[in-house]
Amino acid sequence: MPTPQPFKPGGQSLMVRRVLVGLVALVTVALVAGLIARYTGGGHRSQAAPTATSTATPGTAPSSGPTAGPSTAPSDSGGTAATNPVAPPPHTSDPIVFAKAFAQALWTYDTRTASQSQQLAGLRAWLTSESTYADPAALASQVPDPTLWDRMRDNGQFATGKVNEAHLPTAFNQAVAADPTKLTVAYMYAVTVTGSQTITWTGGGRGDEQRAITLAVQCRPGRDCALASIAPTVYP
Repeated sequence: MPTPQPFKPGGQSLMVRRVLVGLVALVTVALVAGLIARYTGGGHRSQAAPTATSTATPGTAPSSGPTAGPSTAPSDSGGTAATNPVAPPPHTSDPIVFAKAFAQALWTYDTRTASQSQQLAGLRAWLTSESTYADPAALASQVPDPTLWDRMRDNGQFATGKVNEAHLPTAFNQAVAADPTKLTVAYMYAVTVTGSQTITWTGGGRGDEQRAITLAVQCRPGRDCALASIAPTVYP
């Protein structure tokens, strides 16, 4: 049996460019603006990880990572699994804490116990309810398509994600510093997360890969943070 290749998501969507590139006025600026708002009382292609220093922000401590996949078999109908294969979003107003939890959930999967539609549905639960900023296409691009998922399942492939650190990108901080008012429009923060993914498959196959991703995280005052979009590239 040939060695299965790990899925490497890529591509971008219109909303990604709109939320992150055009928001180098709302993801860079808004991300930056969001940081400042917190201090003043306001409240997706994975690549090799760049070297970066973690930047902490106020908030609750990170919750423990997601557990292994469920013991139930995947449904051929693509319906919702009795046990959600994806960890639920944390209750936090800290974009760093949220981004770490999401990255670990994204990098962790088990094709043996969940269908592609179940995995994607679980991740969509992390999206913001605000349709103006929610980018489901960017999220979907991070998950193998149904055909590839089935091939991965045939090989018994599963993966466990590990987060090393998360920080606000330099460009975001600079943009917010230049115009802090932009942050209070959508309360969007850009967060880059770095870590690794251990991929295992039938026959004792195993591989470790470095991962990095830049997320657009919405953290409005008085609400839990939610995912808005995923950048098509990683911002250091």
